[in-house]
Amino acid sequence: MALDGNLNSLGLAKAPEDTRVVVAMSGGVDSSVVAAELAREGYDVVGVTLQLYDHGAALAKKGACCAGIDIHDARRVAEEMGFPHYVLDYENIFKDAVIDEFADSYLAGATPVPCIRCNERVKFKDLLETAKDLDADCMATGHYIQRKMGANGPELHMAADPARDQSYFLFSTTPEQLSFLRFPLGHLVSKAETRALASKHGLAVADKPDSQDICFVPDGNYASVIEKLRPGAAEPGEIVHADGRVLGEHRGVIHYTIGQRRGLGIGGLEEPLYVVKLDVDAHRVVVGPKEMLATRTVPVREINWLGDEPFTSRPEWRLSVKLRSTRPPREAVIRPLSDTTAEVELIAPEEGVSPGQACVFYANEGSRVFGGGWIWRGY
Repeated sequence: MALDGNLNSLGLAKAPEDTRVVVAMSGGVDSSVVAAELAREGYDVVGVTLQLYDHGAALAKKGACCAGIDIHDARRVAEEMGFPHYVLDYENIFKDAVIDEFADSYLAGATPVPCIRCNERVKFKDLLETAKDLDADCMATGHYIQRKMGANGPELHMAADPARDQSYFLFSTTPEQLSFLRFPLGHLVSKAETRALASKHGLAVADKPDSQDICFVPDGNYASVIEKLRPGAAEPGEIVHADGRVLGEHRGVIHYTIGQRRGLGIGGLEEPLYVVKLDVDAHRVVVGPKEMLATRTVPVREINWLGDEPFTSRPEWRLSVKLRSTRPPREAVIRPLSDTTAEVELIAPEEGVSPGQACVFYANEGSRVFGGGWIWRGY
């Protein structure tokens, strides 16, 4: 971060020792390095770890954020670096704000992204307010994203390392939250740099593997979690071709996602078929040829706009959009319908667009993130 002579490394006009920073610590290497680096620079660091769900269920799964082992790892880093660490019980908040919606969205045939809701409704809302209650000057996280000062205040930008960029999961960060948040790792060009910093500080988590799955979904098995949360959710039904032919039976709509090809149990057909629609009310999985997955018009709602001008100040915005976290941004025309709704027209069709996923807006050139919203209607 480029600084003038009156600002510390967090962009605040205070000496580090007079600057209190709450660091959201998951127990992983990223947030541990953030806390250790800030402590080394002399900041008044307070580490906070959230207990988000029952440890008993989580202990069997290594690498899950905020499982028992992760809380232990976060506490150990705080002890080694000499700053206070607190564990806050957010289990009820997390269930109400994230897990219940995740289950209901799946039951409605959507493909939710609970990590976005967790950032939006728990970490950057309740935890951020807790940080303010602790008289913190700012809150820092280990997310790979950049906060840069622009002519109109702080802006959100993609991480310097495209492979680690987490902007898709942070599009709903508001300007007010962005003024209080800091992301000290966003400028690093590789994860190897982060691990090297962890080794420099002698942190035991330096070689800890990254978590891959959603923290409350063991081994990525969404359906088993939904069945526990909503008993009876896996009601069987028909697998139907888009032309009306009944091709087989399925064991519950919750086991399928838009664009899925493997594991349909309808082999022996001449053409490869994909899930093109989930008819929840009729308990039907509709399949069809790949070309049926192509979409050009995407309705988006709950938009969080991070542009300098009001979202509705123009009839359209020519930006790039990302419709899944694993796909690159595509050029698009965004037509506002209100302050929080829009129709997104893709210049080139995209396959497998699914309700429940996010549509995140990016500059066509450069790294700036202009916010985004939620895809809300199936195709």
